[in-house]
Amino acid sequence: MTDEIKNLSAPWLIAAWPGMGNVGLTAGYYLMAKLGMDLFAEYSPPELFDVDYVEVEHGLIRTGMRPRSRFFLWRDPEEQHDLVVLIGEAQPQLGKYTYCQKLIAYAQDLGIECVYTFAAMATAMHPEHESRVFGAVTDETSLRELKQLDLNILEEGNISGLNGILLGAAAEKNLKGTCLLGEMPHIFSQLPFPKASLAVLEAFKSISGIEVDTTKLSEQGKEMEQKLGELLSHVENSMGRQQETYEEAYLPEPIEEPKLTPEEEQNIEELFEQAIQDRSKAYELKQELDRLNLFKEYEDRFLDLFKNNK
Repeated sequence: MTDEIKNLSAPWLIAAWPGMGNVGLTAGYYLMAKLGMDLFAEYSPPELFDVDYVEVEHGLIRTGMRPRSRFFLWRDPEEQHDLVVLIGEAQPQLGKYTYCQKLIAYAQDLGIECVYTFAAMATAMHPEHESRVFGAVTDETSLRELKQLDLNILEEGNISGLNGILLGAAAEKNLKGTCLLGEMPHIFSQLPFPKASLAVLEAFKSISGIEVDTTKLSEQGKEMEQKLGELLSHVENSMGRQQETYEEAYLPEPIEEPKLTPEEEQNIEELFEQAIQDRSKAYELKQELDRLNLFKEYEDRFLDLFKNNK
């Protein structure tokens, strides 16, 4: 983390990592794309992150990469609060607090005044119900502000992983910190749930006063809501007419991964071109890459869109 960014206006840090429903990560990527942020720093401490796998392509083994943490900057035209968004590819298995202390030290060098984390809150909610937002903070002033916005307060419990630990490290250095948790159904915790990401972003908009067009995320949330509602109904109906079946064990034939059609390849290239002209279109590109399960393959090219080449 050697890049120096100076003269920031009362900056806030927003951190997001992979987790349940990709709630935080989706919100972070959406905010980054819609505000047209610039990538300005990358952090991958070798003492905390290891190489967990190698990649195989056409029979050739290539060394895998350590998970990276990338920092993106948006300068507020109103000069109220510039935003720094941290997108992490993974959480370290060991040394989480040390990692967070290093992040907070860097945040202090940037002049960060407040730290936010976006996370998921898994409950027994039905996927077609509205997602609530729960908040937890590091100081009494921020707590009063959340209550004034009628957000649900997380009265007790714990926040696991870096979403909580980072705020503990922030509090240790007298930095304000807030965790916003979007509600999602626990039975679908391994599936994306964009409606919770939308709820978190709407709460953040209320807190910050920063305008972000969330139309696309809302549409994505409604689509997933319908799919999960249908899936849940199917499961409930199946459980209602349980019957014993006996089948021989067998080894299924390997299924070849479908290749991209020429139309899909052309669509991806067109979306890249649109995102080059207007970075707020980058989320639609990421959405398509996720749908095709190709984001990892295109990740570096996608993130190149946010490099400031001016």
